[in-house]
This record gives sequence, structure tokens and C-alpha cells, in this order.
Amino acid sequence: MIATLIESLHKASEVGLSDTLGRLLLAGLLVWLALEIIRTLLRIRAEHAQSRLALDKLRAQLQETRLRCREAGQAAAGWNGCRKFTVAKKIVECDDVCAFYLKPHDGRSLPPFHPGQYLTFQLDLPGRDKPLIRCYSLSDSPHQKDYYRVTIKKEKAPPDKPDVPHGASSSYFCDIVKEGDILNAKAPTGHFHIDMTKLNPVVLLAGGVGVTPMLSMANAIAASGSKREAWFFFGVRNGREHIHKAELEKLAAEHENIHLQICYSKPAAGDVKGRDYQHEGRVDAELLKQLLPSSNFEYYLCGSGAFMKSLTDGLEAWGVPEKDVHFEAFGPATVKKKAAVPTPEETSHLAKINVTFSRSGKTVRWEPAAENLLEFARSQGVKIDSGCCAGGCGSCLVAIKSGAVDYLKKPDAEPESGSCLTCICRPQKDLTLDA
Repeated sequence: MIATLIESLHKASEVGLSDTLGRLLLAGLLVWLALEIIRTLLRIRAEHAQSRLALDKLRAQLQETRLRCREAGQAAAGWNGCRKFTVAKKIVECDDVCAFYLKPHDGRSLPPFHPGQYLTFQLDLPGRDKPLIRCYSLSDSPHQKDYYRVTIKKEKAPPDKPDVPHGASSSYFCDIVKEGDILNAKAPTGHFHIDMTKLNPVVLLAGGVGVTPMLSMANAIAASGSKREAWFFFGVRNGREHIHKAELEKLAAEHENIHLQICYSKPAAGDVKGRDYQHEGRVDAELLKQLLPSSNFEYYLCGSGAFMKSLTDGLEAWGVPEKDVHFEAFGPATVKKKAAVPTPEETSHLAKINVTFSRSGKTVRWEPAAENLLEFARSQGVKIDSGCCAGGCGSCLVAIKSGAVDYLKKPDAEPESGSCLTCICRPQKDLTLDA
């Protein structure tokens, strides 16, 4: 009896041990299977993420290719000389500022342009024996297929100089040009523009009517669907001078990557901070330091000479590389980059050059400190027509009768053989001009 009991207990223990081992093996198998499933899911997730990144990269490359192709075809799609445009709409934007919507009079398509570029107008003003040449920035997106838009401020005489006449071309546009009129314009041009194939963050800095090329850039970023970060600083005195106010506010409200910052230097009684503007004061480097997460942006500036001088100096002091600062350069709004200090030999050579203005009957010694041939001619009482003063419009073109010139910057288009754009060059040796 005892032997039978012992044998029964032994068999029971063997069965229990075997059951425990089986359970342990099953549990281990389940853990291994779970780990394999997790590893497989993680691998599938990683492969999906890599596929998504590769697809995003491919889309970006395709977008860049399309943009490059469009840029390559832009020159071919332009036109030579002047083309006629009908003023389809004229809208008063604010005090002394009008926007003009221009459609091609021939009904043919419009070529694209780089956001930031300008149109050159040939204006037949009453009482003038030759057309007046003036350049105005395009103020809307190049994605607009049906029209070009320019926004022009009437330049009035300074308060302390009431006898000085108002700006001839801006007064003509704002006071005389009406809907249905026909204007002559050359194809869009200009080196000051944003590169839409890039995705790096940008800062757009505008003062007064200098907002026009910046608005074109911001509209282009928005219309392209790009998520490119853009900070847009715009400074005016008050709401009466707030150009394209509704359009700017709509742009910022609908695109979270465009951060609009409006500065009023002298708010009017009805202007409300937080509604009409965000900051009281001027756009300056200190404000940028307060709001921008870093200085690591590309900067585009357009405004008065004082506006841009203050900002370029401030950005330089902040450590922003010169290559990342771009500015418009029309007439009095020009900011001059620091030029290399000429060697004594160069200065000595320039000081020996004679410049002859054959029509005016003047021969004078070149001044090494002179900015360019156009300004030098004016200082000598020699009249040469001018427009953009940036080598774009061609109105300062003068024939070279003898000698040669050096260009201080690359012209937008090569001048015709035997001539020079006097606003951006200086004499290389003794020079005779047909002026």
C-alpha cells in the first residue's frame, strides 16, 4: 500500500514538472512572437517613414525642376522694346498711393517674372520732347496670369521746399492716368528678387512704398503653397499710409508661415495697436533681435536710403553675412556696399584720366571719389537722362566715341556695342562720350 502511494506521488510530480516546463516554453514562445511582431511593425514604420521622406524629396526636386524650367523659359517668353498695356483697374490704396492693374493690349499671354522685379515705363508726358523713363516694382505674385500690377506713390515736394515740383512720373500716374489708358512698358527685369527654388527662411523688410517688391515676394510664397518661413516687417507713419493693408492682413491670416509685423512711427488718433499695427516706432535691428529666433535668415530690404542704411548697418553689427542681405537699388533709395579701398596706384591712375563730353564741349579730369559717370557728368553740368540708376532701364545709355569703361556692377542686360550705362560705370582710361 505504501509502495503504491509513493509510486503515485512520483508520477504526479513528473506530470506537474512537465506541465510547468510546457507553460514556460509556451510563455517564452509567446514573448518571442510578440517581439518579432513589434520588430516587424517598427521596421515597416521606419520603411514607411523613409518612403515618405523619399517621396517628399522627390516632390521637392520636381518642384525645383519645374521652377528652373520656368526660369529658363522666362527670357524667351519676354519681349523686346516696349509693349502696350491697358490700365484695366486703378485703385486708390491710401493717401497718394494708387495700384494699377495692367493687361496686355494685344491680348496675348504674359511671361512670368521673378518676385521683386520691376517694369520700365516709357511715358509720353505733355510738354516733353522725349519720353520719360521710369521703373516701378511689380507688387503682386507672378502666379497672376492675367495682369501685372504696380503700386505707385505720388512723390510730393518736401515740406521745407514747397517750390520743388512734385515727381513728374508719379504725379502723371496718380493724377492723370485713368482706366482704359494705354501705357508702354518693357519686359520685367532686375537682379533684386527672391529665389523661389529655395526653402530657407527669409525676412522681408519694407519702409513706405518700398513694400511693393516685398508684397510680390510674400504673395509668391503664399501662392506657391510653400511652407517657407517668412517674417514680414513693414514700417509706415500711420494708417493713412498703410499700403495694401487689407491684402497684407489676409495674407498673414491665411498663411501661418508668414509672420506679419506692422510698425507705425506716428500713429494717428484712430489707429489701434494690436488691430492696425503691432509696434510703435520704426523697423530697426533691435526689433528684429527681439522677435526673430536667430539671425540665421536671408534678408530683403526696400525703402528710403536712411531706412536701408540703418538696417544694413544693424544687420552687419548683428553678424549677418553680407551675402545674406539683399536690397533694392533705385535712385535715392540706393545703399552702397563698402567698396574695396583703392590702392595708391589705382588712385593715381584714375586721377590722370580725362573725360570729354563732346556735345557739351567739356573736357575734365576724372575725380577718383566720383560714384559713377552719370553723377560725375551732373556735377560738371552735363545733362544725361536717367531712370532706375541701377543699370536696368537703359535710359542713361550714352555712346562711347573713344576709350573704355569699367562696370561697378553687372548690368541687367548688356548695353549695345559702343555704348555704356553711365549710372553704373566709370572710365577705364581717357574717355570721350557723346553727351
